[in-house]
Formats: sequence, structure tokens, C-alpha cells
Amino acid sequence: MSIARAERLVNLVLCLLSTRQFLSADRIRAIVPGYADAPNTEAFSRMFERDKTELRELGIPLETGRNTGFDGFDSVDGYRIARRDYELGDIDLEPDEAAAVALASRLWDSPELTGAAHGAIIKLRAAGVDVDQSSPAIVEPKVRTAEPAFSPLLAAVQEGKAVTFSYRRPSPAELKVRTIEPWGVVSWRGRWYVVGHDRDRDAPRCFRLSRIVGDVTLVGEAGAVQRPDNINLLDFVATTGTEPASTSTAKVWVAQGKAAGVRRRAKVLGSREIGGVNGDEVELELRFPESAASWLAGFGPDVLVLEPEVLRKSVHERLLEAAK
Repeated sequence: MSIARAERLVNLVLCLLSTRQFLSADRIRAIVPGYADAPNTEAFSRMFERDKTELRELGIPLETGRNTGFDGFDSVDGYRIARRDYELGDIDLEPDEAAAVALASRLWDSPELTGAAHGAIIKLRAAGVDVDQSSPAIVEPKVRTAEPAFSPLLAAVQEGKAVTFSYRRPSPAELKVRTIEPWGVVSWRGRWYVVGHDRDRDAPRCFRLSRIVGDVTLVGEAGAVQRPDNINLLDFVATTGTEPASTSTAKVWVAQGKAAGVRRRAKVLGSREIGGVNGDEVELELRFPESAASWLAGFGPDVLVLEPEVLRKSVHERLLEAAK
């Protein structure tokens, strides 16, 4: 939904909530900001019909009727929103339920989800529910979403849009462009995945967010992507998106006298000079080499991955992102 349309819908709701009378379409066109942009009556009618449908799909009780006066009923239909039907009903939470809501609101570090949690707390307090967010919790949960792809993918799911991105496969080491219709983003065993319909393969697939390289681009019309009713995203990732734990060997060059953290875990194979700098070629035993990319990239120019290729590329991409 465009910003202009969203603002127009908000203006329309505020207008229809603030009146007890039924307002005709012509009256609404004259007083609600956003409708003056319609070039003619026909264009306004199409715009107004779409907005009425949108409000009803959102669950807003839009009433249609005619006002009465000394000379009888109005000749045309009007519209209003009854406040009694629109306002949030009574919410009765037990103390432990209210505590759970407060705990959940502190769960997300992501700014996209922090705003939603804060809005939920405001609505509960407006309904008379006392939710104490300041009370200390025995367990303070945090879900951190450091993956750059998380925010655009979440936005795509919320808007119902397809996305394209470059995806790095672990074996063979290669980078390919994927186009998917995302159904949701889930976390499984400490990793984030996006699940959706892969247009290239014409089948449901899941992709690990840590392997998405560069920007995620939203494509197509909003609302074009619909999540199937019969799929459990977490179960799908659990059965198709995980990989067996395995130990692999990586060969790394370490500058002389540097990167003590790497040297403690490494077996020195011999001395080697790279780029005029003296150092050692060492061997590391790694579980899930890709997960070690951020750790190795943190040593900067003091560490150079020689093999495997997928790890070398992963470290190189993280260094390029840091350089930007």
C-alpha cells in the first residue's frame, strides 16, 4: 500500500468516526484530504469504492444509511463508522497473562518488531489492562536479528511481495540470483531462514539468511504473494533446511605475531610470505565453516583464508561490507 493511500484511509476513518451523521460520497470528497487529487467524478468513485472495500477487509465497521430531517430521508446514501463497534472491547487478563505480554514485548531487538510490541502495550493500557514492563524478569529473552536481509524480507512478507537476491551455495561454491515468493521468516537452531515459493525451481524452498549476499529487492505488486494455509514454516525448515554437523579443514595464512586467537586453535604447517608480509600457513578444524566467516573476518588483514573456497568468499564478502 502506498503512503498516500494509507494517509487517505486514515483520514477517512478519522472523518467517519468524528460524525454521528451519515456523510455522502460528495461530502467526503470535499472534506477528506486525499480525494481532491481525483481528476473527475468517475476516478473518485473508483478510488472511494476501493477504499471502502479496504476498510471492510480490515474489519472496520463501515455503516451505510441515510439521514432523516424535517422533509424525510436524504436522497442518497451516506457513510459513518459507529464508535461503539470500532473501539476495542473489554480485555480481561489474569496477572500471569499480563506478565507474559510484558515479557513478550521485551523479546525483540529488531526495530520493526519493537514498534509492533510497543503498539500492543499501548492498546492494552488504553483498554484498562495494567501491564508492568519495568518489573524484573528472571529470564530476559532477546531475539537478535543481525542479518541484513531480515528487515527487507520481513517487509516483503508483510506486503505480500516477491523478492530477488543473490544467494551463496555452500557446495559447490557459487553465487546465484534467486527469485522467491516469501511466506515467512523463522529461526531454527540459532539460524534465520526465509521460506517461500522458489520461482526458478517452481517449488517451495527455504534459504538461510546468512548466505544472502548484498541487497534484497522487493518486486511485483503488493498482495500478490499469499502464504498457503496448509504449511508449517518451522516444520518445513526443520525437515529441509538443516544440515548435518560435520568437521571440515580450512587452510589459513596468519601474519607473524598476529591473530593469537586463531593460532591457539590451529596447527602450523609452515612459514609463508604473502604480499611481502611474513606469516604462517596453518590448518583449522571447523564445524560449519561458513559460521566461522565472521570470526575470521574480525582479524582483518592479519588472516587470509586459503581454502575452502566457500569460506574464503564468505570472509571476503564480509570484509567488503565492512569497507563500505
